[in-house]
Amino acid sequence: MEHAHQPTALLPGDVRIPLLGFGTWQATGETAFKAVLAALDAGYRHIDTATMYGNEEEVGRAVRESGLRREDVFLTTKLPPERVGQERRTIEESLRALGVDHVDLWLVHWPPSEPGALIPVWREMLAARDEGLARAVGVSNFSTGQIDELIQATEENPAVNQIKWSPFLYDRQRHIEHRDRGVVLEGYSPFKTSDLSDPVLVRIAAAHDVSPAQVVLRWHLDHEIVAIPKSVTPERIRANADVFGFSLTAEEMRDIDALGTV
Repeated sequence: MEHAHQPTALLPGDVRIPLLGFGTWQATGETAFKAVLAALDAGYRHIDTATMYGNEEEVGRAVRESGLRREDVFLTTKLPPERVGQERRTIEESLRALGVDHVDLWLVHWPPSEPGALIPVWREMLAARDEGLARAVGVSNFSTGQIDELIQATEENPAVNQIKWSPFLYDRQRHIEHRDRGVVLEGYSPFKTSDLSDPVLVRIAAAHDVSPAQVVLRWHLDHEIVAIPKSVTPERIRANADVFGFSLTAEEMRDIDALGTV
């Protein structure tokens, strides 16, 4: 399962983000290192970390030990909101910890709470991108209104908004708002916010001879939404990566979408 054959979304600057990524939240130390190595071995080519996770060194080590070329692995990290005003230092620390000279995507982890900080922090993100420290920059946990503020102030849209997302949180309007603004929607906690025993998911999984978890991930991909499942169990890591051999019908997509309006 090579990176080239995986579905991707196009970000500004001709950057391609694999639609399937591997989340590393709450994984630290040797556990994080082994999980990321297992993920890369299973075919993942997109790893999502953050300064806040405290595992950038382990992620970087796993990428190096995987034997893959740096350009074949898409790396995301995030700026914690309390580091507003220290953006440059934070990205440099991240790059050092990861052992790379740039990340592929750098996100503002959460909208800063300080009044008036939204636009300055976004300008610093753009400056880091323009210097080549990040190939693309975006946000996480931002509302559509906050995204509009950034676009109005700088005429530069975030490449990505990473938010909590799953069939049960499906919000067609929110999805359209991102598409209209040229912002790729990236969903986190796809399983934590899903009922994997729901009859709709169970029925569709049986029809494709896959698991309900695999159906949830495929639903993201068929919507062109980036999904970043996390697991530290090798079997589950492999199963989550094995979602390229089937796709959902239009009717199945509609049935899953409807879970968000229950």
